[in-house]
Amino acid sequence: MMDIITIPQPIVVYCLDVNPFPTAIKSAYDTLHQLYPPGNGRTYFGISWPDGKGGIIYKAATSLADTDMPPTDARFTRFEIRNGRYISTIIKNFMTDTQAIRNCFATMIARTDIAPDGYCVEMYLNPTDVQCMVPLK
Repeated sequence: MMDIITIPQPIVVYCLDVNPFPTAIKSAYDTLHQLYPPGNGRTYFGISWPDGKGGIIYKAATSLADTDMPPTDARFTRFEIRNGRYISTIIKNFMTDTQAIRNCFATMIARTDIAPDGYCVEMYLNPTDVQCMVPLK
């Protein structure tokens, strides 16, 4: 089921490029978890958009805990998930259906009310559940 949600404030995250996509996804998240362990209010994200050549640009990202310092490692880039309205759905036990996230985003981006300069956001709620979101116009 898809819902409309509002992100009230921008969410600042720090990203690692996943290249090659999708084979380097696990490695990127392993690095994030090593440098910024789960807990302390951190949330992990996946952010993606088309590269214009038939591929996907994918970034593995984390928000920082209040006690964290922004990374100085050149591999990291700062990204701001904008505030506003999003189409959203939660996928439970996403690892049992590895195509569920892809299929969810395919449905979302086919809509006519999504922002043309938008992106796909995966917000990992816990180790098994993910909230998929795409900004609306």
